[in-house]
Amino acid sequence: MVVAPLIIRIFISSSKIYECYLLFLVIHFFYFILLYIVYTSKVPNLCRDLLLRMRDITQTTMALRCGAARVKALISTRPFFKCASFGPRSFADHASSPKVASNAPGISPDHVLFTPEHFALRDSLKKIIDQEINPYVDQWEAEGKFPAHKIFKILGNAGFLGVNRPVEYGGMGLDFSYSVAVSEELGHIRCGGIPMAIGVQSDMATPALARFGSAELKKEFLLPSILGDKVACLGVSEVGAGSDVSSIKTKAVRKGDDYVINGGKMWTTSGTQADWMCLLANTSDGPPHRNKSLICLPMNLPGVHVARKIDKLGMWSSDTAEVFFEDVRVPCKNVIGQEGMGFTYQMLQFQEERLWAVANILTTMDVVIRETIHYTRQRKIFGHPVLYHQAVHFRLAELQTEVELLRALLYQATALYIKGNDVTKMASMAKLKAGRLAREVGDCCLQYWGGMGFTSDVLVSRFYRDSRLLSIGGGADEVMLGIICKYMDILPKK
Repeated sequence: MVVAPLIIRIFISSSKIYECYLLFLVIHFFYFILLYIVYTSKVPNLCRDLLLRMRDITQTTMALRCGAARVKALISTRPFFKCASFGPRSFADHASSPKVASNAPGISPDHVLFTPEHFALRDSLKKIIDQEINPYVDQWEAEGKFPAHKIFKILGNAGFLGVNRPVEYGGMGLDFSYSVAVSEELGHIRCGGIPMAIGVQSDMATPALARFGSAELKKEFLLPSILGDKVACLGVSEVGAGSDVSSIKTKAVRKGDDYVINGGKMWTTSGTQADWMCLLANTSDGPPHRNKSLICLPMNLPGVHVARKIDKLGMWSSDTAEVFFEDVRVPCKNVIGQEGMGFTYQMLQFQEERLWAVANILTTMDVVIRETIHYTRQRKIFGHPVLYHQAVHFRLAELQTEVELLRALLYQATALYIKGNDVTKMASMAKLKAGRLAREVGDCCLQYWGGMGFTSDVLVSRFYRDSRLLSIGGGADEVMLGIICKYMDILPKK
């Protein structure tokens, strides 16, 4: 399960490209010997599948290493917010430097942030989406749930649940720009629910654990989550406390070496399938921003009750649960980082969550606009294609322009974030704009599809209902505006 990170680390540590190719040939030599033994014996199909996956991992790794003789070694000792880059240049470098020849190693002249390694990662993920996810989306939408353990295991085996997590815990040890690239590619999934659940697993429930958790907690919860062996969920929102995180009521009272937890969580993504929850609870009676802690809570403990699976307007294939806690005992050692720092840790998690969500919806908006262009070019009204009407093609041009402007904001925020900057203001701006723009794209494009857009047979109608969540979940638009105003110092003084 940790073959990919190990191989990647070996490749990265090589300073000369011929050493990488030599290692690559040696690995393949032993791989083909094993493959020959397997196919000429009565070894179970499971072993064959494992070897095939090893082959895919090796090929993906080589693609990531291609042209990387000039790439700097990863600096594993740097803090989480300053993870060393696998090769991307800063936003400012791209903006000010002259255009580089397309054959320059490790540099993509056509992208402001991504390198060939980013695109190789996306290509590998695309194969999984096309083969393991998209063919079954309609079925999972109808059933109201997708098989999270199965899909997460496939993604975990390929390394996609922890691209910017530490290598020693199953991740690839890359910077956050690679998570953005993965999120963008996940936008090609033909629904919103599955990418959302993947995002919770990789970039919403685990960032604080990866940065502040103890080695013991990381081994018990982070490692299996990255490998896809455990499904994670995030327990923050409650019936009376959604975007207002400081108002949560769930309590964790210390008794001996345990916390006794009582309360409940609402709108919990993957709540009916999760193995553990990253739970935010009040651990003292102090000020609301200093009395909360993040706790790793196994979902199979006595007193954890999944009350119901919630029916939703959209995101049908992602199960959402209401969860109650009744005298649940959790060891005090399950606290992430310092007791009382949970609110701060959660706010830091929100930076990655919001940027991830923006990256994901950008790709889907591109797809919806592109499919709308194709449909309106074929569909005729009054003897002419719908697309030929000025109001239609002008509006589509406006929408695509807005998408590109949002993408520029996302990339700038990402470039600053991987340098260690606080991008709360920019992440809030991006999420605010993404939620509102998604509603515009969904509404306008559905209108151009006519009656077909009002059916469940096309992506645009699914996007119309799924994307509405973005202006609510992870902080409502009004909360984003409040954060932006705070950073602009224009909020009324109390």
